[in-house]
Amino acid sequence: MPLWTDKIPTTPRMPRKMRESARRLRPAALASAAACLALTLSGCAQVDTTAPSTTRTAAAKGTPAKFGTVDCREAKCIALTFDAGPSENSPRLLDVLKDKKVPATFFLLGENHIEKYPQLVKRMAAEGHEVASHTWDHKILTRIPDARIREELKRPDDAIERLTGRRPTLMRPPQGRTDSNVHKIAKEEGLAEVLWSVTAKDYTTNDSALIKKRVLEQSSRDGIILLHDIYPGTVPAVPGIIDALKARGYVFVTVPQLLAPGRAEPGKVYRP
Repeated sequence: MPLWTDKIPTTPRMPRKMRESARRLRPAALASAAACLALTLSGCAQVDTTAPSTTRTAAAKGTPAKFGTVDCREAKCIALTFDAGPSENSPRLLDVLKDKKVPATFFLLGENHIEKYPQLVKRMAAEGHEVASHTWDHKILTRIPDARIREELKRPDDAIERLTGRRPTLMRPPQGRTDSNVHKIAKEEGLAEVLWSVTAKDYTTNDSALIKKRVLEQSSRDGIILLHDIYPGTVPAVPGIIDALKARGYVFVTVPQLLAPGRAEPGKVYRP
């Protein structure tokens, strides 16, 4: 979970709302934030989450054994996810994923991203990736009124559906911060929330080797890897991450594939 501090540099590539959040967090809050991170990856609030393995086990008997060509009840699956795009780095990333034959899940921002790169959203869907929402402009959902939460969730979904013909069923709350009220509104919008188990903290470094090292150190079966293709060091790290994890026997899947034959239920929160 990103802990936005005044020590993290803000750059033009960082979405405006992320830059504002970085400036707002005071040093006095750092100890509390660190303690929260030690307890959970989903913000300071205690959140009930469902693991992919639980979802698979709970699936009704008689459902198809596979989602596509992968059965994560048998295979050693891991999901690669990217937040806060599309960006000018996305074409290169999509080229890498296509070359490596790896599907990913993209949690997209609306303002200055979906609206700026509509052709990349179409390409993501056309090439078999899961296209999901990271809200419209990265507002922290636990800090805004219900009407604004609904707007943050509905606007990117409308835009993605218009571009791809398919409405998202997944969303990732900014900074992983969520609560029971967000769950309720997400359920009304037909959305499940997806958190993560692996973070390279690529918002703190442009060192691709370090990003790769952090991912490999944290990866395990059913893991959900969080990266951001908006930062210059991230995409160059992806080929090495893919090759190293494949060498360890991992199979890359989208988040829906990770849950199959179960399905994400609106209003629930998923995390390994």
